[in-house]
Amino acid sequence: MSILFGILYHFIGGGAAASFYLPFKKVKGWAWESYWLISGVAAWIVMPLLMGFLFIPDLFEVIAASPGQALFWTFFFGLLWGIGGLTFGLSMRYLGISLGYAVVLGFTAAFGTLIPPVVDGTFVNLFTTVSGMAILAGIFISLLGITFCGMAGRQKEKELSTAQKQTSITEFNLKKGTLIALASGILSACMAFALAAGKPIAEQAIAHGTPVLWQNNAVLVVVLWGGFLTNFIWCLVLNYRNKTFTDYKHAPKGKLSANYLFSSLAGAIWYLQFFFYGMGSTQMGRYDFASWTLHMTFIITLSTLWGLYLKEWQGTSLKTRVWLWAGLGMLLLSIAVIGIGGSGD
Repeated sequence: MSILFGILYHFIGGGAAASFYLPFKKVKGWAWESYWLISGVAAWIVMPLLMGFLFIPDLFEVIAASPGQALFWTFFFGLLWGIGGLTFGLSMRYLGISLGYAVVLGFTAAFGTLIPPVVDGTFVNLFTTVSGMAILAGIFISLLGITFCGMAGRQKEKELSTAQKQTSITEFNLKKGTLIALASGILSACMAFALAAGKPIAEQAIAHGTPVLWQNNAVLVVVLWGGFLTNFIWCLVLNYRNKTFTDYKHAPKGKLSANYLFSSLAGAIWYLQFFFYGMGSTQMGRYDFASWTLHMTFIITLSTLWGLYLKEWQGTSLKTRVWLWAGLGMLLLSIAVIGIGGSGD
C-alpha cells in the first residue's frame, strides 16, 4: 500500500510543479530576471529552511554531521540542476506551458529515471522479477506518452501563425525555446542525482529523530543552496546587462507589492513539488528510481491541462488534439502500470 501513497504524493508534487508558473502572469512591469530572482529566494532559501526547521530536529547539526563527500556532490548536482531550472524558466517564456513542459521533461524523465540504477549497478536486476519488468514497462509507456505530447506540440507550431501563438505566449520563439529546453531537460535531471547523492544526509536526519517521511527535507536544503547560487548570479548579470535593478523598487502604479507577492507565491508553489516528491520517494521502496518518471508524468499531464485551459491549443486541428490526448492517456496508463507493478512485491 505504501507505493500507492507514494503515487499520491507525487501527484500533489506534480500539480505544484505544473502550476507554479501561473502567478507570474500577475506580475506587471518587471523583467523576467527580476521576478525569477524573487521567486528563487522564496523557493530555494526561505521555503527549504522553513520546512527544514519544521520537520528536521537539529537541522544544522544534521548538515554539519553529514559526510563531506555527500555534501559536496549534493551541492554540486544542485548547482548543475540550478542551471536546468534557470533555462527551464526561459523555455516557459519562449514556448509556453504545455509545449515547454513536454520538451524539457521528456529529456529530464529519460536521464533522471534510467541513469541512477545504471550507475549503482541495480538496473539489470529489474529484469529478474515480474514487478521489476512492470516498472520498466510503465517507464517505457510514460516516455512514449511524453513523445506523443511532444509530437502534438510540434504539430501545433506548424498549424498556427506566429500571431495566433503569441496571443497566449507573448514572447514565442520556437527555435530559441527548443534549444533552451534541450539544455534544461538534460541539466534538470541532475536533481535526481542530487537526491541520490544526499542519502547520507537523509540518514543523518533519521538518526537525529526525523520520521522517514520527512527525511529528504534536510537534503533539499543543500540541493537548493546550489540551485540558488546559479540562478542568483545569472539574474544579477541580466539585471546589470538590461539595466533592470530598478524593478525591485519600481513597478506600475500599485503593483510593486503585488509583484513581490505573486513572485514569492510562484516560488513557494514551486518548492512544494520537491517537498511532496521527497515524501513520495520514501514510499516507493526499491522502486524509488521510478519516482522521477512519476513526477515528470504528473507534471506533463497537469501542465497540458493548464495549457488547454489557457487556450494555448486553440485553433489546432483535430489530428493535433488526438496526438495530445493519446499522449495524456499513455501517461495516465503508465502511472497505473507502475503502481500495480510496485504493489506486486
